[in-house]
Amino acid sequence: MSASRSTPSNLGCALLGLLARSPSTGYDLAKRMERPVGYFWTANHSQIYPELSRLEEAGLVDHTVIEGAGPRPTKRYAVTSAGLEALRDWVASEMETQPVRDLETLRLWSIWTVDASEAESLVAQSRSRHAAALTAYEAELAGIADDPSARDRTQPLFASRLTLEGGIRTRRAALEWCDWMASELA
Repeated sequence: MSASRSTPSNLGCALLGLLARSPSTGYDLAKRMERPVGYFWTANHSQIYPELSRLEEAGLVDHTVIEGAGPRPTKRYAVTSAGLEALRDWVASEMETQPVRDLETLRLWSIWTVDASEAESLVAQSRSRHAAALTAYEAELAGIADDPSARDRTQPLFASRLTLEGGIRTRRAALEWCDWMASELA
């Protein structure tokens, strides 16, 4: 398959987005998928390595072998010009509607089946998770706020700032929702 005809998966595009920021090993990509990408998209090691192979077969990434701690060679991947073009095409393409899989909301949808103390506990747990995420997002945003590249639309930190701000606004709304649910349960 030629690089110009390949359409990477959403996970492939997430990896291309990370590699466009900086070359990385598969292990480093897995860590970077936890944070910051893990705020809005997740993947594990068993998904990342096969996807890297597909991206490389398609000519969207290439690798160099570097010194590593393990017995096998360590590969550092980098996005190719075809990979950057595929990423740009994906970003600019029309977004398709995707089903939302939200376990929290699914549980809350059936909150009527548990007793009052369990319902209150579920809402409190949800509030605690949203508050912790909000704190993490705000700290990360504060860490880049003074960097001029966070205001330059052509730089990766600009996109990080946009997505962190989206996460902050979403978590604030979720906290408001949790507070409302708690008052409804009272």
